[in-house]
Amino acid sequence: MVKLEDLIVIFTFVGALAALLFAALTARKVLKFPEGTDKMKKISASIKQGAKAYLKRQYTVVAIFFAVMFVILGVMAILGNLTPYVPFAFLTGGIFSALSGFIGMTIATSSNARTANACISGLNKGLRVAFGAGSVMGFTVVGLGLLDISIWYALLKYVFHLGAGDITSAMLTFGMGASSMALFARVGGGTFTKAADVGADLVGKVEAGIPEDDPRNPAVIADNVGDNVGDVAGMGADLYESYVGSIISACALGVVAFGSFNAMALPMIMAAVGILCSLIGTFFVRTKENATQKQLLGSLSRGTNFAAIAIAIISLPLVNICLTGKFGDFSKIGYYFAILAGLLAGVLIGRATEYYTSDSYNPTKKLAGKSETGSATIIIGGLGLGMLSTALPIVIVAACILVAYFAPNGFKVSTADVNAGLYGIALAAVGMLSTLGITLATDAYGPVADNAGGIAEMSGLDESVRTRTDALDSLGNTTAATGKGFAIGSAALTALALMASYINKVKEIGGDKITDSFDLMNPKVLIGLFIGACLPFVFAALTMESVGKAAQSIVKEVRRQFREIKGIMEGETDPDYATCVDLCTKASLREMILPTVIAIIVPIAVGLILGYQSVVGLLAGATASGFLIAIFMSNSGGAWDNAKKYIEAGNFGGKGSDNHKAAVVGDTVGDPFKDTSGPAINILIKLLSMVSIVFAALVVNFSLL
Repeated sequence: MVKLEDLIVIFTFVGALAALLFAALTARKVLKFPEGTDKMKKISASIKQGAKAYLKRQYTVVAIFFAVMFVILGVMAILGNLTPYVPFAFLTGGIFSALSGFIGMTIATSSNARTANACISGLNKGLRVAFGAGSVMGFTVVGLGLLDISIWYALLKYVFHLGAGDITSAMLTFGMGASSMALFARVGGGTFTKAADVGADLVGKVEAGIPEDDPRNPAVIADNVGDNVGDVAGMGADLYESYVGSIISACALGVVAFGSFNAMALPMIMAAVGILCSLIGTFFVRTKENATQKQLLGSLSRGTNFAAIAIAIISLPLVNICLTGKFGDFSKIGYYFAILAGLLAGVLIGRATEYYTSDSYNPTKKLAGKSETGSATIIIGGLGLGMLSTALPIVIVAACILVAYFAPNGFKVSTADVNAGLYGIALAAVGMLSTLGITLATDAYGPVADNAGGIAEMSGLDESVRTRTDALDSLGNTTAATGKGFAIGSAALTALALMASYINKVKEIGGDKITDSFDLMNPKVLIGLFIGACLPFVFAALTMESVGKAAQSIVKEVRRQFREIKGIMEGETDPDYATCVDLCTKASLREMILPTVIAIIVPIAVGLILGYQSVVGLLAGATASGFLIAIFMSNSGGAWDNAKKYIEAGNFGGKGSDNHKAAVVGDTVGDPFKDTSGPAINILIKLLSMVSIVFAALVVNFSLL
């Protein structure tokens, strides 16, 4: 007789294949659209060539890191501190993460000219092409993520016959591989794209007074390449690791709470059902011509809302069947409320982010108005807006944690089962990301629309085309900020779940010598807390400095070309685009190494010197401060960007005015905030936990204190 857990694994595998098949069919459909004129094709080909060249060099550098880590993990496995499958799991996590980013970037660079050409016919057609490209990205990420999980689950359970606890230990390691790759991709790609963007804007818009994406700007191709390697390839790797991290952590805590494969399988089948709901939701995304940004946002919301409502309804029978074995047994309904809490928290964080970053609402409109008194006041206003915007997400996540923890315990505070509550929190994170397929599609289409606008400008298309691409791009900034809010919110919940997994792992390894003294009065915990709280600040500083140094080289190069190459400003001579692309590539590859290495070394070093209790404090401090900094930076950057676009739409003096120049300066500060440092921090807080779990045996057995 086939067991329920076996049927669930089969369904999970089918869900992964369905996502990948849908991504392939959508890619085929998008690629049938014409690219436009020869000039549009040429520009698109240059962007594609630059993006592929960058990724090839990035993957070469990253491969060295993965080879070193594979050897280290292999030695630990030989010495008996890890299972022998761990090094291979680490490799597959990194490979699948890189592959998801590469596929997303490939379809994005093949869709930019097609989107621009579609916008000649109308706004709805342009939205369908750009959203189609985003859908390929979204469903590739969730498809590969679930495929990786289901393959490893099947191998470890049916081929190697491991128990549930050993399976989750190995699977947590491929989460570490995915997080490592994501951090390289986010930091490297983010440095590339924002260095090019800042350099192009400061010299082109502010100093030379030429429009955005003007072909006379030497950094314009590098800017468009950066949109793809940072905002597409980096984002794909980022959300891949968020997705698999939430599922794996829930699987691990399910085993602790129930000791059964069914509790472990619940997050996996929820992800599979979420894929199907997201797939159907994509067919609800369409708009009318001359739509406002609010109407465009509404068209995307129809798809995401359908997916969220559908998974909310279907999750109830899934909880009943997986946790009780009976369709109509509601004894574990508390876990369903935990899932609903995660879904609702994701929606509310998205709405809060939209409120603070969209130019349809007062905060961004007021921020645009601060440009009337110069760049200093708009920067001050953006910083204040970002700081204030952290309050509401904190309240939402806090409420989500309370419900998710106590609902499985029947809201009995005094007799709460810790393991049941932690499993509830992990399921809330899975619920938040269960519809990632369509959520990421609404996010990933933004860089495609941005590139389409650049191609329209450089190809000399009618102004109406640029107006349509700008409308799509402006909406993309809001959906991107919303997507980052989802990722950061889920990161906080997943990090809590991983922290619990670390404590359980330490107890499993250490046995009787492990105590439960993890309270703040323990000096080891307190020291770790301060180190952890400091770490996101150091990480953000390093990544901001990286963008600043790389941007300086671009500014100098663009100024040099304007000064030395005759005929650029008259349009008689083409700039040297390749040099700017090469400068960005070298700088980003050089600067991405230190932040990633720090994220891996610090938790191991703290553990070996101060002990496992300090590591718990480190994880707690990094999660709390990292969540706040990530929200602050993401929302400030999104608001600055949309304030600039609000002015470019004809408000407060419009393009070329002093107000516009002040807003451009604000946007250049916000660029590394929202696209480099901010989103990379949510990877950081999960990678710290993953590394701590993998190296827990080393810390427990060999720490100095």
